[in-house]
Amino acid sequence: MASITQRLKQIRAQIRDAEQAYNRQPGAVQLLAVSKTKPSEAIACAYQSGQRHFGENYLQEALRKQQELGAYDITWHFIGPIQSNKTKALATHFDWVHSVDSFKIAKRLSEQRSDQLLPLNICLQVNISDEPSKSGVTLAELSQLCEQVAKLPNLKLRGVMAIPAPQQDFEQQRQPYKSLYQAAAKLGLDTYSFGMTGDLKAAIAEGSTIVRIGTALFGERDYS
Repeated sequence: MASITQRLKQIRAQIRDAEQAYNRQPGAVQLLAVSKTKPSEAIACAYQSGQRHFGENYLQEALRKQQELGAYDITWHFIGPIQSNKTKALATHFDWVHSVDSFKIAKRLSEQRSDQLLPLNICLQVNISDEPSKSGVTLAELSQLCEQVAKLPNLKLRGVMAIPAPQQDFEQQRQPYKSLYQAAAKLGLDTYSFGMTGDLKAAIAEGSTIVRIGTALFGERDYS
């Protein structure tokens, strides 16, 4: 697992370089290590190298890892699609949920979050490239959903999350993030969860505060 430690250093350096290049404040961008399909041992290695925030896409896998890693002070983020039957577990076992795409889901999370826990940090997923295969509200729908979710108890509306259509060209990578940042900034949000391994630099250039990095840190995923 020594390679994870080295990769973590390299990714952090890339983030720092991009912050400097695009006039972001040092430390403005947080690394979220996306650990889906990876074993608990890999998470433990990253944790021992200073990483504290981890993102999971699959609920049952995440719950197993949380149990195995109970001795670690990890901040858990859920970043996968949400079905109604998952909300109770999400409301109970996570610190952040990035993929809220409807008032119905937000309301269930609010109702099922214990008053004994801190408010659940919420990001609203925006389908910024209008892809039929992806979840998320449109930019036109974002303002109304923000207004509704902000009134719910036991939740803290933090910001937006997006997964735009892949682009190779740097300027084309920047454009959807620019549009989303401009729209969300008017709503008083403080968290912009966008940017992955392939477009980290473009996302930071356009205001990302959380970059979700998996492959560059943990290596290619094996879905078999």
